[in-house]
Amino acid sequence: MNAETAEHIRQVATEMGYRTNPLARALPTGKTSLLAIIVADVTNPFFFELLRGADDTATKAGYTLLVADVQESVEAERQALDRVLPMVEGVVLATSRMSDSSIRVAAKQRPTVVLNRSMSDIASVATDNARGMRRAVEHLGALGHTSITYVAGPDASWANGIRWQALREACHELGLRARRIGPFSPTQAGGLSAAGELAATPSTAVIAYNDLLAIGLMRGLQSLGIRIPDDVSIVGFDNIFGADFCTPQLTTVAAPLRQLGAVAVQTLLDDLRGTPRVPRTSPGGPLKTALLPARLVIRASTGPSHPTNDWPNGGRPAADEGDED
Repeated sequence: MNAETAEHIRQVATEMGYRTNPLARALPTGKTSLLAIIVADVTNPFFFELLRGADDTATKAGYTLLVADVQESVEAERQALDRVLPMVEGVVLATSRMSDSSIRVAAKQRPTVVLNRSMSDIASVATDNARGMRRAVEHLGALGHTSITYVAGPDASWANGIRWQALREACHELGLRARRIGPFSPTQAGGLSAAGELAATPSTAVIAYNDLLAIGLMRGLQSLGIRIPDDVSIVGFDNIFGADFCTPQLTTVAAPLRQLGAVAVQTLLDDLRGTPRVPRTSPGGPLKTALLPARLVIRASTGPSHPTNDWPNGGRPAADEGDED
């Protein structure tokens, strides 16, 4: 048709409220300008800044970011993937609980980036958990603590395994003792549950899987009359919004949350454009994980060890127990 007719059609369509359907437009090209990010629990403040960084990066590149919340459910995560894969050009799996094999199946259908996790054959972006844990253990050791309890998160969490391994290695190198309790839900409710178990076998120092667990743990221990940090020092992970609102303010290993989201989406965009951001170690070799730096933020929840203090329930510090692997 001629230009005059085409312009008339556009004007009438606008007046009648017609809008372009990106999915219909994508049929011949496969380009929807849509990306998806699937998060374990959107109510966890860990994802607030992460999602902001991811969305800002997608928007600047002309993409719309779809967010799916799977509420810590592997089955819900699989279902969300099944729904979004036909519509989007690429997917970010943020703290996925799925198995490596399930992630590989999804990656064969659309470009995929895993966030807060490392895989040898899938583009990965994560915080340097090992270095962050080392700094936390060094801090507690310098305060005189000789035994550290790790309050574990979900068994299916890659970060949970890495943090526990890093804690054990750091304690071994520094001559400290390590034990683990859990797993617990990575929520304040999970922390409240952990308080009872910790009170049964006390410790002068605790590192929790994440800040929500740590905050819930502090609340639970305080309700039992246990003083923080006089009786027990507590360290969290992630430095979420609210970590400095609790009483006492929480010492934590800070992750660059906004940058994590931004780098994950940029890695996905580079993959879509054929210019992968994450380099290979050698031609055809495993992918390198993009590791972002972690830093220790020291606040009021950690202090000098007082191993002779009795907890209100009469328990003794875990340093008097045996190692538990």
